[in-house]
Amino acid sequence: MRFTPQFLEELRARLLVSEVVGRRVKLKKAGREWKGLSPFQQEKTPSFTVNDQKQFYHDFSTGKHGNIFDFVMETEGVSFPEAVERLASMAGLALPAVTPDAARHEQRRKTLYDVMELAAKFFADTLASRDGAKARGYLGDRAISPATQVQFRIGYAPSNQQNRFALKEYLGGHGIPVEDMVEAGLLIAGDDIPVPYDRFRDRVMFPITDVRGRVIAFGGRALEKDVPAKYLNSPETPLFHKGDNLYNLATARQAAHDGASLVVVEGYVDVIAMVTTGFAASVAPLGTALTENQLALLWKMADEPILCFDGDRAGQKAAYRAADLALPHLKPGKSLRFALLPEGQDPDDLARSGGRGAIEEVIGAARGLADMIWSREIEGGSYATPERRAALEARIGELTNGVRDEVVRRYYRQDLAERLQRMFAPETGRGGYTKGNYRGGAGGESGRRFQPRGPGGGGRFEPRGGRGQGITPAAALGAGPYQASSPQLALSPIMRGQRSSISRREALILQSLINHPWLLHDHLEEVAALELAHPEAHKLRAGIIAAFAHDHHHSAEPSEQSEKMRADLDRGGFSQFLQRVERSITTHAVWGAQPGAAREDVLSTWHQLVSLHHQWHSLLRELKDAELALGDNGSEANLTWLRDVKARMAEVDGTEALIEGFGESSGRFQRSV
Repeated sequence: MRFTPQFLEELRARLLVSEVVGRRVKLKKAGREWKGLSPFQQEKTPSFTVNDQKQFYHDFSTGKHGNIFDFVMETEGVSFPEAVERLASMAGLALPAVTPDAARHEQRRKTLYDVMELAAKFFADTLASRDGAKARGYLGDRAISPATQVQFRIGYAPSNQQNRFALKEYLGGHGIPVEDMVEAGLLIAGDDIPVPYDRFRDRVMFPITDVRGRVIAFGGRALEKDVPAKYLNSPETPLFHKGDNLYNLATARQAAHDGASLVVVEGYVDVIAMVTTGFAASVAPLGTALTENQLALLWKMADEPILCFDGDRAGQKAAYRAADLALPHLKPGKSLRFALLPEGQDPDDLARSGGRGAIEEVIGAARGLADMIWSREIEGGSYATPERRAALEARIGELTNGVRDEVVRRYYRQDLAERLQRMFAPETGRGGYTKGNYRGGAGGESGRRFQPRGPGGGGRFEPRGGRGQGITPAAALGAGPYQASSPQLALSPIMRGQRSSISRREALILQSLINHPWLLHDHLEEVAALELAHPEAHKLRAGIIAAFAHDHHHSAEPSEQSEKMRADLDRGGFSQFLQRVERSITTHAVWGAQPGAAREDVLSTWHQLVSLHHQWHSLLRELKDAELALGDNGSEANLTWLRDVKARMAEVDGTEALIEGFGESSGRFQRSV
């Protein structure tokens, strides 16, 4: 690890959170804390707090909180190492070198950055000179204005006729050794080459930068038609690994962080056309198909980057390759969208012919990854026989098995199974009889339902309604945060609570906060991170935290705090939510949640409620996993697992009753259990 815990702790000790945050947010002192407007969204009333003693910030409007490293990463869109470097610079603290070798390599890289910067200046100056007239003509034909040329630092490498050693001589004049030029990839050298010479000649030069904006490589576009390579990139060097970088990465990362759509196109000129048309977060791979490392870079910038490919057959194949690359690596919330351009046009053509509106239309019609996979599998196929339909089903099973994340894999199976069902559903005639032919695409209702199998892939058709014609888990649950794996679980009181009324435990947690707002002083982060199943519980928690942000809750007596909290919630439109909380509490024996309870009883009740809440949600997730495992493989081990989970859930139910005994400090008798 490059940064030791001791070094990070030293940084925290040197920099107050308010000092770091204060560079971006205007803060005002409020008791022991600082307050200001949220840096993450626009607001009129300050809801952003900073606590130097606890070394964290919290934004009540968005729920974001963290330390100085989190703040720099969130507001500046940088990685953790970059955040550490920026904070170290702010604190005047030298970055540690792990080993002497690492220090030497770092110094070597710094030298090569200087070499590449000088080369970029040489190419830019050459473009602006008499020798660059032909290159300026090419750029003019592509509608790349002089201002855009400066923005992207575009340059020109002189031709052989002018001087095949032009860059070498320029760098030599600045004291750069030939060995450094070769190592930076600027010269071609070898045992059979007596005198190393310039790698790039008679080419328009596009500097490639790293995530910090430093030049690390070049892409050169040939101006003559008969050259072996239309585009030539720098070779692999200590600074440049083409599969780990993207063109326009630094600028696009900041733009994506500021809310722009992240769009991936195929080439340098396409990126420039997109940026000048208004799509600032546009990037391109560097002469290769998209790689896993580039995909990881994209997902760090956006949850669903849009891949924009040419509308010809080659562009479609590139889209399919990208879909295959992404499929195993999908995570909840992380996917791709695909936008295909009109055939025969690339983004540069479209930008020049139709402007921003034409590109927006293409981007707006982007399709999801599942759509692309499905389109490819059924494209041009004939499924008139059972064997062909079975082959398609098997291919779909193999594809979904390739998704490594269990949750995403399950939803892909479900989505593609439904598409198969619609495609092969027999059409029904007017009299209710079934025709013999099958639908070729997405049909309406069918008499059969496709059930995906377990890890082996594929699936089977069953009569609609399943084995028992009972209510399905999805119908029973709606769109809640948890999906039950069986009708029994869907219909149980456990799951009914989240779609009808707030569960008793969640209601008690909320009631404790309303009646004892002082709990939020020491448990704010814990409250913000609680996993609440009912959507109204989410809203009420947000209202409670927002009300707590007002200073008058902090200094009043406990009874006055509660009254003011309720008044604030009423003014905020939460009166009906408060009534539902009261209705969800079927017993008033939980003394610590009631007004007037002693502080010790409140804390005992609170810790018990939160501990049981975490246990319950953990068990609920495990129950879902156990049911899925038993459905895939009805082994004795999986059945035992399911029974064990249910037994532990019953134990939690039994333990929950014990909290009714807390109240001895408030004058109540503590029953023995």
